[in-house]
Amino acid sequence: MAAETGTGAVAGSKAEAIAELMLEVAQCFFRIRAIGQKTGLITSWGGGAFGFMRSLAVLGPLTVPQIAQMRPTSRQRMQRLADELAAEGLVEFADNPKHRRSKLVQLTPQGAARYREMDAQLLAIASTMGGALGEADILRTTEVLRQVSAEVTARTARLP
Repeated sequence: MAAETGTGAVAGSKAEAIAELMLEVAQCFFRIRAIGQKTGLITSWGGGAFGFMRSLAVLGPLTVPQIAQMRPTSRQRMQRLADELAAEGLVEFADNPKHRRSKLVQLTPQGAARYREMDAQLLAIASTMGGALGEADILRTTEVLRQVSAEVTARTARLP
């Protein structure tokens, strides 16, 4: 039987189950990324155009450093993606009243339309998956992954 140690670590089968979950999530991530690259939701070099645009659609204008902070990636990588999307006319840079040098990135009308197309494409892909799962199973799995992700984020923040 699994036991919790004084440091909060979990021993035994629960730890093994979480390790297995983490490995399965990693494998699933790579499969999802491959689908994303084939459908254009992810750029060929791995940049998440859809995720980047989704952040702007949901949260409004953000700086590149803010977007990078929300993801486990570098500011430089997000700057490259912002520049690529700007070259395609999907985002634009605007003055930031809170910071002179760090511009805000926002969707253009063309970018908002492209985001809606990509979101519909994602929903179309998702509608063909999980046939054996009930909605409650999917929602519970999503909640479990959010909890594990929050713990990983907290642990990452404590690393040097």
